[in-house]
Amino acid sequence: MNTTIKTISIDIETYSSIDLVKCGVYKYAESPDFEILLFAYSVNEGDVCVVDVASGEEVPEEILAALADDSVEKWAYNAQFERVCLSSWLRRHHPEHFHSYSIPEDTVGDYISPYSWKCSRVWGAYMGLPLSLKGIGTVLKLDEQKMDEGAALIRYFCKPCRPTKANGGRTRNLPHHAPDKWSIFKEYNKRDVEVELAIKARLARFPVPDFVWDEYHLDQEINDRGILVDMKLVEQAIAIDTKTKEALLSRMKEITGLDNPNSVAQIKSWLAQRGVETESLDKKAVEELLPGADEDVANALSCRQQLAKSSVSKYAAMQNAVCADGRARGMFAFYGANRTGRWAGRIIQLQNLPQNHIDDLSEARDLVRDGNYKALEMLYDNIPSVLSELIRTAFIPKPGYKYIVADFSAIEARVLSFLAGETWRIQVFKDGKDIYCASASQMFGVPVEKHGINSHLRQKGKIAELALGYGGSVGALKAMGALEMGLTENELQPLVNAWREANPNITRFWWDVDAAIKKAVKERAPVDSRGFRFQWQSGILFIGLPSGRRLSYVKPRIGENQFGSESVTYEGLNLGKWTRIESYGPKFTENIVQAVSRDILAYAMKTLRHCFIVGSVHDELVIESPPDTAVQTICNKMNDPPSWGTDINLIADGYECCFYMKK
Repeated sequence: MNTTIKTISIDIETYSSIDLVKCGVYKYAESPDFEILLFAYSVNEGDVCVVDVASGEEVPEEILAALADDSVEKWAYNAQFERVCLSSWLRRHHPEHFHSYSIPEDTVGDYISPYSWKCSRVWGAYMGLPLSLKGIGTVLKLDEQKMDEGAALIRYFCKPCRPTKANGGRTRNLPHHAPDKWSIFKEYNKRDVEVELAIKARLARFPVPDFVWDEYHLDQEINDRGILVDMKLVEQAIAIDTKTKEALLSRMKEITGLDNPNSVAQIKSWLAQRGVETESLDKKAVEELLPGADEDVANALSCRQQLAKSSVSKYAAMQNAVCADGRARGMFAFYGANRTGRWAGRIIQLQNLPQNHIDDLSEARDLVRDGNYKALEMLYDNIPSVLSELIRTAFIPKPGYKYIVADFSAIEARVLSFLAGETWRIQVFKDGKDIYCASASQMFGVPVEKHGINSHLRQKGKIAELALGYGGSVGALKAMGALEMGLTENELQPLVNAWREANPNITRFWWDVDAAIKKAVKERAPVDSRGFRFQWQSGILFIGLPSGRRLSYVKPRIGENQFGSESVTYEGLNLGKWTRIESYGPKFTENIVQAVSRDILAYAMKTLRHCFIVGSVHDELVIESPPDTAVQTICNKMNDPPSWGTDINLIADGYECCFYMKK
């Protein structure tokens, strides 16, 4: 090959006995039986070549050299998979071409640098497209489409098979076991690269900004670094949970006399015999039944509540994902939320860990880690709840280091106030005052102090702030738990009215956004409003953000909502399905605010890239730090705003800990 290699588009097919979905690509590629079966590539957007590695063909030397050459741009769909798998394969089979990008103190040493890699999945997400290769091809109506046979072929060749008499007791299917299937598999491998090339060609007019690629590369570095897991705590928690379940079930059987007190039908029947009728046995229903219940019913329902809480799925996910060095990798998906560009969680899902509230967290953790079930039984009424609160403490810094956990205070409220120009709120944040008290004071026209005058109004200010910032009304207040917090039904609409009257600029901002988007979609021309550019282009609505990033909404059009009013709809992902979504000004405002908040976090991550960031959770960073690093140093860096947001009064708060926790 005499051509100078500038870009390579790659797709590989692989084998491993590790479950990719449950364990992630890092654990998958680490398996001793991991192999690359097929290696399809295109150099400089040229014809696609397929190397049948499983059948003994060799990847050309110049392609191997290019894989670790940072001057060659590498492309793949879900490029993390190709890069991590190729890192493992190069280290084992072509170590002369493997080059780590790690420093001695870091834990990214097993992987080739992500900084010359780009991902067509990220490009699709940036454009508001589906997150699957097949989905993108369908929406873009590409001439080349992903082959439907792929899923069956992957099951056949890429995963272990069940030994049977018919297959001679083998546990794996090789190319010679089904030559016809193998031939189709090679075509499938080739087609994937062709589809990726077609996506790049179709989206060429809408490039991803270089600074977003830089964020992607940093994200990959964080995923490569991983986060250390205390496996002794994990294993003991699972063992204690098993004992607890057995004890709770035994107690319920003793109380109820039922064969299977875990059965909803059986427990409902037993309750009915005791004069207790209920449609549901969910958490809320059980809590309502407990106060008036007799002793046996109360004890049985309490046991049931604890069994419902008894979930070790997070601990099991840690067991599944952890690599040989004790670190879990690949926990974060860049552009996982493709409407805002926010990160999403994967595998262990750090984005939705239970909070911890018990005062003696460290002592409880030690008891679980030591497997001291008897002490736990004596000290705690609800062991499953303790195990739940300890989940995040399973993440620990490496020896000699500590965690610094820092997050932005009220970031969305600050961003919304800044964008809408709600000056009284901006002043509250500048003065470091309580926004809930200030909001209640603004709404009701009286001074409100957290532990002083009119303090009872603070709760109304809080629920209004949490529920009403994006056009929410009575239903939003209820969903946020307003009635459970003591508000009456008659208070809700007046509360909505009071909040909107107190925040006229925010309310106006919603409807200015709404009007601008409708105009852009109708006239198919750029509309500048409130510092944003709304633009219809090639069947996509773009919203330009202060950072230079854009939000994308596919195939927007004017429709009619359930109230008979004009509304904007677009195609997008909703609950994992590609469908047409109805939206309006306040909802678009929420997207904008969350996207700008995300850009602030991304800027902070780049400012702190010299630190060992091991996770980003919502608006929070988790950093593995040497003992002499000061929390305030990290917070000061986070408080330094990007050039496009110097008037946003950012405040980051942080703390240090010897295991991950929520203060």
